[in-house]
This record gives sequence, C-alpha cells and structure tokens, in this order.
Amino acid sequence: MEEQVIAPVYAQIALDIASRIANGEIKENTKIHGRSVMASQYGVSPETIRRSLKLLEDMQVIEIQHNSGAVVLSAEQAKRYVSKFSDQNNLRNHKKSLRSLLAEQERIVKKITEEADTIIRMNEKFSISNPFNPYESEVLESSPLIGKTLSELKFWQETGATIIAIRRDGNIILSPGPYAILLAGDTLVFVGELKTAEAVNEFLNRI
Repeated sequence: MEEQVIAPVYAQIALDIASRIANGEIKENTKIHGRSVMASQYGVSPETIRRSLKLLEDMQVIEIQHNSGAVVLSAEQAKRYVSKFSDQNNLRNHKKSLRSLLAEQERIVKKITEEADTIIRMNEKFSISNPFNPYESEVLESSPLIGKTLSELKFWQETGATIIAIRRDGNIILSPGPYAILLAGDTLVFVGELKTAEAVNEFLNRI
C-alpha cells in the first residue's frame, strides 16, 4: 500500500473550514466561532486554529477581525481554496509515489546487476573447471578404422581426444572401454580442444 502525504493539521483544518464554506454549510457574512471554541471542536490548540484561519484570510476566504473573531467573505474563494489545495495534496502524493517508484527501480537495477555478476562468475568458474568442449564425429563407411577397437587404434594417443560416448543405431553407449569396436555409422562423442576435433576427423577418415 502506497504511503500518503499528510498535510499539517492546521492545513487540514483550513481545508475543512473552506469546504464547509464552499458547500454552503457556513454562509457568507457569517461570523466563525472564536479560536477557543474551534480549538475544542477540532481537538487542537488555539494556536493551530490561528494558523488555519490565517491561511484562509490570505486567500480572502475570511476576514479576521481584531478581538471579534472572523467573518466569511466569499464562498467562491473558498471553492478556489479547496480546489487549489486538494490539487496540491494530490501533487504531493504523486511526487511521493514517483520517489517510491524510483527507489524501487534502483533496488531492482541493483538486484539485476548482482544477479548478472553472479552468472558471469559462475560461467567463468565453469569454464575453468571444464575447459574442454564436447565434439562429435561420424565414422564413415569408407573409414579404414571400422572393425578395430579403440585400444588397437591407440585412439587417445593418436588424437588426444577422450571418447565419452558412442551413438549407434539410436542407442548411446556411455564411457566405451578400450575394447569398444568402431562400426560404420557410429557417432563418436568426445572432449578436447578444437585442434583435437580436427585430429579426430582426420584420423577416422584417412585413407
């Protein structure tokens, strides 16, 4: 729930008196109760009432008469007062809401930045811990290596690649051992550097 901007008590009382004048509850040329009576009505000090009436006098809503209270001058001016200060209060609330939204935006941007930094650090950590990328290479029907085991071929010694799986006829053979035999159409899944991938392709299909 958004926090509302609350006007000072004396301003709230002034707005209430102006509203009563604007809607005809208090007529023009009517004398308003003295400060002590109004202070009792609103539950505030006489000084607060004095400040409220001064606001209304400044806007020519009432006239304060020395030692004889205040007299209502203009219902029209009271309407203008209500319109002006109601709009000002709304403006203060909008400004307050904007400040709150900007603070929330700043918090979200900070959170996004923190999450982005975390992702970057995790990617860097993963790259360091797993520097080898997986590659794939197919054993063509023309390959001279068909029918031979990985051990016979000295596959790792010749290419520097570590085979982690073989895809064959829709099945996957995980961690094939040194006695795994290469068949035509096999897809070798292995890890290593880019130059390792090139070496495997050349080794598999050399004539």
